Amino acid sequence: MDLRTMITRYCQYQDRCQKEVRNKLYESGARKDEVDELMVELIAQKLLDEERYARSFARGKFRIKNWGRRKIVYELKQDQISDYCIRKALEEIDEDEYLDTLRKLAEKKMPDIRKDTNVFTRRAKLQRYLTQKGYEQEFVARMLQEFI
Repeated sequence: MDLRTMITRYCQYQDRCQKEVRNKLYESGARKDEVDELMVELIAQKLLDEERYARSFARGKFRIKNWGRRKIVYELKQDQISDYCIRKALEEIDEDEYLDTLRKLAEKKMPDIRKDTNVFTRRAKLQRYLTQKGYEQEFVARMLQEFI
């Protein structure tokens, strides 16, 4: 199978970012000029679209893995996505749904934390958990007041 067919199938399977596609091409033994040519073709055929990738990434990570905005932004920056595309991706997350998800995560974590008798330990554990999920400090503080 030639490079063009292989990379076309790779991009058709799911949305990809340019970094992933470039890495795949280099792993397959492509030279720089071939990679550049194929990237231009993929973008022209609309098989490679950074904004579409960022939007689907944000939707998926939020709805499936319950990630917060900070973690999504961090991961998109790791994939070298532009700030414009990141802003567009964050528009995919509804504010009410975001707060509901945060509340559900806090409720789910509470039975594990209730075992600790020290209030400060419980607060710290819940705060650490929600922060690691990528939620902003202002929302985490609001949940801490509500649950502890």
